[in-house]
Amino acid sequence: MASHDNSYKQLFSFPSVVRDFLRGYVREPWVADLALHSLTRASGSFVADDLRDREDDIIWRVQLKDRIVYIYLLLEFQRSDDPWMAVRILTYIGLLYQDLIKRGVVKRGGKLPAVFPAVIYNGDQPWRSARQIGALIEGTPGSLQRYRPQQAYFLLDEQATEEAAADNTVSDIIAFESWPSPEQFMAIVARLRHRLAAEENRELRRALAVWLRRLVLPRLTGAENLPPLEELEELETMLTEKRLTWPERWKEEGVQQGMQQGMQQGMQQGMQQGQAALLQAQLERRFGPLSERHRSQLQGASSDELQQWALRLLDAESIDAVFADRG
Repeated sequence: MASHDNSYKQLFSFPSVVRDFLRGYVREPWVADLALHSLTRASGSFVADDLRDREDDIIWRVQLKDRIVYIYLLLEFQRSDDPWMAVRILTYIGLLYQDLIKRGVVKRGGKLPAVFPAVIYNGDQPWRSARQIGALIEGTPGSLQRYRPQQAYFLLDEQATEEAAADNTVSDIIAFESWPSPEQFMAIVARLRHRLAAEENRELRRALAVWLRRLVLPRLTGAENLPPLEELEELETMLTEKRLTWPERWKEEGVQQGMQQGMQQGMQQGMQQGQAALLQAQLERRFGPLSERHRSQLQGASSDELQQWALRLLDAESIDAVFADRG
């Protein structure tokens, strides 16, 4: 697992990969205002109070109009999600701010920069944990509510994400993880070779070739001790000369995995619909018929949001207080 972590960290250490991640998967208006050519790798050497170094996280600086934004990438390779991820994110951003203050990047009287925390997850199970810290804190009465932290994070769950726009390196990286057939594998390689043909992408091509040889091909074919690769085009030759084949278990495992994910997603969707219907009945019993806006919010809410609103209902004085964070 450590080698997988290191390989992914290396891939997301290239600015072109981070640009494709932001353009293809973070579908938020502020991304259009980023000067993506200004992406610069920032220090991640701050140390937590428990002396655990956070150098394994990837931090980028980028210009947003007249200010700097920090892109904090946290890569997760465990098999299931972390229920306390929102707490970890809150802690890491606090450590980043402390580091910027200690190094004099932010002067006394100045303002701390905005941080966009993103979790990139490629575990087998769907991510279900709360995506903002407020959902993990028990309901607070009255004016005490304003002291609840509201830090959220962006999640890219590779097993559940929609495919990004074409011509996106991150999309191709995710495709390699999704049990491609031999024909699909070579088609992805061809796309990457064409897209990254410029000399400036030489190191990225090499990093991709190393990752595919060490981790992706052994998982797909069962082959080990494959010869070193320096370029993506060497993959096709190697597959031919070594006569690597995808075993039958590829089909079984790929289909099985797809069925399991479909069932899990269907169950999750059904549970959320049930939560929303129950909460709507409770709200109408207390506050009367809901407006179209509030019904729409319920229908589009996540399981975490529904749970948080149900807790607020216990002591909320108005329906707007229940939906306070949605406006």
